[in-house]
Amino acid sequence: MKKKIAIIIERMDPTLGGAERSISELAEAMSHRGLTVHIIAATGQIDSPNTHILFPEKSGKRTSFSAFEKALKNHLSQNNYDIVHSVLPFDFADIYQPRGGSYTEAVLRNAASYENKFFAYFKKATTFINFRRNALLHAERRVCENLTGPVIAALSDYVARQFKEHYRIDPKRIAVIRNGIKTDRLIDNCKVNIMRKQIFRQLKISDSSDYILFLFAANNFRLKGLGCLIKALSVAANNNTLLMVVGRDDTTAYRNLAQKVGIANKIIFLGQIGDIQNIIAVSDAVVLPTYYDPSSRIVLESLAAGKPVITTAFNGATELFTAGRHGIVIDSPDNIPALAEALKYFSLPKNIKLASEAIIADNLKEKISIERVAIEMETLYNAIIARRGNK
Repeated sequence: MKKKIAIIIERMDPTLGGAERSISELAEAMSHRGLTVHIIAATGQIDSPNTHILFPEKSGKRTSFSAFEKALKNHLSQNNYDIVHSVLPFDFADIYQPRGGSYTEAVLRNAASYENKFFAYFKKATTFINFRRNALLHAERRVCENLTGPVIAALSDYVARQFKEHYRIDPKRIAVIRNGIKTDRLIDNCKVNIMRKQIFRQLKISDSSDYILFLFAANNFRLKGLGCLIKALSVAANNNTLLMVVGRDDTTAYRNLAQKVGIANKIIFLGQIGDIQNIIAVSDAVVLPTYYDPSSRIVLESLAAGKPVITTAFNGATELFTAGRHGIVIDSPDNIPALAEALKYFSLPKNIKLASEAIIADNLKEKISIERVAIEMETLYNAIIARRGNK
């Protein structure tokens, strides 16, 4: 008999990217392995009979944690599942997979991303004023304190360390299943060629053959280190390096910063782009000097496309490639000289070529594939069911 799996997520809309897209891809990969996967969400889109939206009338509005918990318990009392896998901290689940890492670490690293240290302290001090964040922090603590609570499925060793350090959780309750993505996304070469021509036209560059295009893609420019990147790019000061910025965030402060440091003509802000694989194909390398990322998709998407990456030690995705061979890892986004050196290194085509060849030779595609994640997750499901049967 097929195992019936419930995956709980707040919103089900893969177009949002992030956790929503990851869960959609995981559900598809597990279905291919013969599992029956049901998505249970508070709000979102019903794209199959196995998608259950518990508050369809709320559309895009957030549902309170307590209301969602009550509705979930009601749904689970009427439907039987072999495994309940949640990306939110519900202690009745079999697995808690925190897609954003621990809430405590997220608060601390978010505060660290503010240049004004007084404001950083203020952000930490006022964490509990946010009712929703407060509810999630307390719920996560309850999950960890409950000795018979869910297994923590960590996206990286970085996330596993967070739970050990912040909650003193028994390491036996943690299973590290590193992040993965669909690695077979099709590239539209026609679109890629058009995008490349448009980008250079907007930058007023006629001959683009000698230029290196770096890509930064995120929806929280401050947390992902765009300010640091702009400063580092001004220090690197290579005439052949350009930066594409992709994502939905206010660009005003970053345009002003680029103007202030004298590199406004080296940066193009493209806004939100749906087909990320195409813009990656336009780029030569991806750079994400993030203050916090449990395991960023954009780094994995870049590696899947055979493109080298630059990121920080605060990104769990670094565990899926070899620093110095497939990309460069710097200790902190605030280390502007180190970030500038990394940009200089990949401003040389020969270094990009070496890293790209290494990514292909080492078959990183298989290592970061969602199929690998599905296999490891099914193994965890089977172990939980076996332990339950032995009690």
